[in-house]
Amino acid sequence: MIHTSLIWMQFALCATLIGLAGYQLSFQGDVIARRTGLSGNWIGLALLATVTSLPELATGISSVTVANAPNLAVGDALGSCVVNLVFLVVIDFFFRKEPVWQRAAQGHLLAASFGVVMLGVVLAGLLVSQLSTGQTSGLAATAAQWGFSLVTPVLLVLYLVAMRTVFAYERDHAAPNNDPSDDTSPSLRSAATRFALAAAVVAAAGVWLPFVATDLAQAMGWNKSFVGSLFVAMATSLPELAVTLSALRMGALDMAIGNLLGSNLFNVLIIAIDDLCYHPGVLLAEVSAVHAVTVASAITMTGLAMVGLFFKPGSRVLRAVNWVSLGLIAMYSLNTWVLFLHGE
Repeated sequence: MIHTSLIWMQFALCATLIGLAGYQLSFQGDVIARRTGLSGNWIGLALLATVTSLPELATGISSVTVANAPNLAVGDALGSCVVNLVFLVVIDFFFRKEPVWQRAAQGHLLAASFGVVMLGVVLAGLLVSQLSTGQTSGLAATAAQWGFSLVTPVLLVLYLVAMRTVFAYERDHAAPNNDPSDDTSPSLRSAATRFALAAAVVAAAGVWLPFVATDLAQAMGWNKSFVGSLFVAMATSLPELAVTLSALRMGALDMAIGNLLGSNLFNVLIIAIDDLCYHPGVLLAEVSAVHAVTVASAITMTGLAMVGLFFKPGSRVLRAVNWVSLGLIAMYSLNTWVLFLHGE
C-alpha cells in the first residue's frame, strides 16, 4: 500500500509540474503574440500547441526506447487527442458570454479537417499493420525492411501541409492585432526566455511520466493501454487545459480552441516520430488493436466539433452545455469503458 501511495504521489507531482508550467506557457505565449503581431489563432495552433504537446512527445519517445512500452506511447498520443476534444466541453461550460460554437472562428474547421484526415491515416495504418502481422510479403515486408510503417512518411507530409495551409489561411483572414507599442507586458526577449523555461519543465516531467505510469499499471492491475489512454493522456494534456482556461480568462477564445485542435495535429505526428524511434519493429504492428477504438472515437468527436463549428448551434441543455458537448462526453465515456474492458 505504501508503494502504491508513493507511485500516486509521483504521478501527482508530474501532473502538478506540467499544469503549472502550462499556465506559464499560455501567459507568455499571449505576450509573444502581442509583441510579434501574430494572430492569437496562429499562436495557439502552432506555438502553444507544439509546446503543450511536448509531454506527449517526451512520453512517447521514452516509452518506445527506454521503457519498451509501445502501448503506452500510442495510447498516450491517441488518448490525448480524445482528452483535448473533451476540453472543448470545458470551454463550452465556462464561456458564458455567448454560445461558444457561435463565437468560434470558422477557420478552425480547416485544422479539424486535417485532424480527421491524419487520424484516418493512423486508423488505416493500424488495421493494415494488425492484419499483416506475421506476413513476409507485400506491405508488411516493405514496412519491416524499412523499420517503420508506410503511413509514417504520409503523416509527416500531411502535418507539414496542414500547418502551411492553416498559416496561409490565418494570414489572409487574421483580424487586426493590438498595437504592441501600447503593451505594458514583459518584453519579447523576457517572454521568450520564460516560455523556453516552462517548455523545459514540461518536457522533463513528460520523460518521467511513462515510468511512473508503468509502475502504476502494475500496482493497480490495470492494462497499459487503459493507463496510457486515460491517466497518462490526462496528465500530459494538463498544459492544454491550463492554456485553455487562461486563454478564456483573457477572452482569447480562438487561441484556446486553436491550441486544442493544433495539439491534436501534433499528437498524431508524434505517432510517426515514435515509429521512427521504435527499433524492435513497426510500432503500429506491435500495439493492441483496441487503439483503433480510440482513433475512431477521436474521429467521431472531431466530426462533432466540425458540426458545431459549421452549424453554430446556440442552445444549451439545462443552461449548461450545448448538445454537441454532450455528444463529446458520450464518446469519451464509451472509449474509456471499452479500453478498460478490452485493453492490454
